[in-house]
Amino acid sequence: MESRKSLQFLVLSICVTLVLVVTWVHLPSSPNKVFLDCTLSSAWCSSKNRIQSSTKPNNLIKKPQQSSSTTQHQQHDSDVPHHPLDPLTVQEFNKIHAILAAHPFFESVSKYTLNTVSLEEPDKELVIKWKRGDPLPARKASVTAMVKGKSHFLTVDLNTDEVSIDEKSSVVSGYPTMAMEEMVGVLDVPLKSIEFNRTISQRGVNMGDLACLPISSGWYDLAVEENRRLIKVQCYSKKDTVNFYMKPIEGLTVLVDMDKKEVVSISDNGRDIPIANGINTDYRYSVQKLNGDFRLFNPISLEQPKGPSFTVEDGHLVKWANWEFHLKADARAGIIISQVKVRDPETSELRSVMYKGFTSELFVPYMDPTDAWYFKTYMDAGEYGFGLQAMPLDPLNDCPRNAYYMDGVFAAADGTPYLQPNMICVFESYAGDIAWRHSECPITDLKVTEVRPKVNLVVRMAAAVANYDYIIDWEFQTDGLIRAKVGLSGILMVKGTTYDHMNQVPSQEYLYGTLLSENIIGVIHDHFITYYLDLDVDGSDNSFMKVNIKKQETLPGESPRKSYLKAVKNVAKTEKDAQIKLKLYDPSEFHMINPSKKTRVGNPVGYKVVPSGTAASLLDPEDPPQKRAAFTNNQIWVTPYNKSEQWAGGLFVYQSEGDDTLQVWSNRDRPIENKDIVLWYTLGFHHIPCQEDYPIMPTVSSSFDLKPVNFFERNPILKLPPNFKDDLPVCKAHDSS
Repeated sequence: MESRKSLQFLVLSICVTLVLVVTWVHLPSSPNKVFLDCTLSSAWCSSKNRIQSSTKPNNLIKKPQQSSSTTQHQQHDSDVPHHPLDPLTVQEFNKIHAILAAHPFFESVSKYTLNTVSLEEPDKELVIKWKRGDPLPARKASVTAMVKGKSHFLTVDLNTDEVSIDEKSSVVSGYPTMAMEEMVGVLDVPLKSIEFNRTISQRGVNMGDLACLPISSGWYDLAVEENRRLIKVQCYSKKDTVNFYMKPIEGLTVLVDMDKKEVVSISDNGRDIPIANGINTDYRYSVQKLNGDFRLFNPISLEQPKGPSFTVEDGHLVKWANWEFHLKADARAGIIISQVKVRDPETSELRSVMYKGFTSELFVPYMDPTDAWYFKTYMDAGEYGFGLQAMPLDPLNDCPRNAYYMDGVFAAADGTPYLQPNMICVFESYAGDIAWRHSECPITDLKVTEVRPKVNLVVRMAAAVANYDYIIDWEFQTDGLIRAKVGLSGILMVKGTTYDHMNQVPSQEYLYGTLLSENIIGVIHDHFITYYLDLDVDGSDNSFMKVNIKKQETLPGESPRKSYLKAVKNVAKTEKDAQIKLKLYDPSEFHMINPSKKTRVGNPVGYKVVPSGTAASLLDPEDPPQKRAAFTNNQIWVTPYNKSEQWAGGLFVYQSEGDDTLQVWSNRDRPIENKDIVLWYTLGFHHIPCQEDYPIMPTVSSSFDLKPVNFFERNPILKLPPNFKDDLPVCKAHDSS
């Protein structure tokens, strides 16, 4: 019994809910009570950037200030929505909980799970027309639920208490995002199996050292998958290290029926593979510092004596420099940025750039077809909930001083709300970069040097999806550019092996990865992150224009040059015209333009997506994981705006068969010229692990930009002033004696 308690505690901490930060409490049925306890504290996250609980909610969060006091989190039980897109409040969650508990659909069953509960956003037209001070459109909630082993999608009207059930769940495959309690609940199931316990004992692992993970099983059109929700459990030893990922019990896989809570089968193909010793794999500073100080640079910090230059109004409206946007946490997407507007320096008008942007889906396939690995093809947003996996950010390390922190409030499996503290941070970033510059060369005899500093605003979240950490940044620049950036860190998912040196590996044997240390292989895998980008460039009706860069050969006698580059513009008429695979030797620019809005000299205003380093999926299109993740078949897609088409892998991703994906929607080939359209972009990484990734990975990043193209009449930061010495703070150096 004691071993089970130990296992449960470890699982709760690794399944993306820090036990010391958020305590899971199931509340009484009364909708008036909610548990919002938090013990996370930091000298740099203070009451000055966290609203205190009061009967009269504050409408303006002032610029965060430095403080040496302990953190005091906002008590969200008094929150009220101020904007049509504001997330559901604690009071609203409790009301939804009460409405559903009393509804005949749920009253008639003894057990059900509310997998997701989130705001059903009002129609886009209503949100765009809404002005501050207007009454809010009707507040509704979208709910996905598992009832009697079936998926259901419901809408709850908070004004009328009416519940409507959408029958879409009966025509598409798959199940909703797993609730955290479901993930934790399946981990007890193997312990009830005599065969499992015997196997663990035979492997020489004490039950008190056992650490297990719930692993989504994918879909492979197998008979065992029919009409049942399955999950696989694999285990590790945490003996002598917190980094149990480096000590897999290789080849042992337990297939569990999630709804019946019973073992379907146990596979053990790794009896001869030793468990790695895990020596020197503990990455904690408290352990590493025992080996001596390793400081490579003096402490560094961005100091802002006057405070940051941004404000957060009504808890969600961010205003900084020439930018304004709505920001909220979401259980599935993580961060949602909405109604993004930039101020035109010529007219002082706030102009629309993007209605909504967020991470729609992730696809992480491992490249090992063997029994214990073939199914590891994760879709982290739709299966696990990207926002549910978000960790409380660490002040001073995840985010600098003067960062503002935003909490997430989500629903547990029974509908009661809980707090995800410090889930998002907002801060200004200055790294010595240059916004623009020019020095006149000596031959002109003009002594001119003009340089402007580059300061950006960053919105950040870090999600720890078991072993991997994803750092998601939205970066806003004063020149009108938006950068979406993904950083990968955390710990590799590794495979146990009998080999402890490459000279033992037969030349004909393929390892499916890299031998990182004795008895450990880092398996090759990919990461794909697909973004939903509802660009509304100066209005909703836009067109997608592909600007091909072609080699043009000169005519005989036309020029001493034989060739030059020519820009050839083509406006996409239908969706298939906008299915884009990036090609290095067929370069193009990709513009989202407003054909009805022109600059002074007649160019259509627009924004362009600028790819950075990325990767494409090389899997067979008919491979079941790739069918489910068909949204990665292209790097760029453009679809007509449809409120129901937001999740690239479909509404129900878990064990889906690929029948409700971005690929399926786009293949309808609907008209997209001068329409309200959505651009989708997939950022990709191929990862061949190396020894530098062991035992924890240095962050590797990639990004893409949304850049204005003929949106402004001229450089929008031409008037930006330079830094002057007298304007900057004077910091006294620390006494070195």
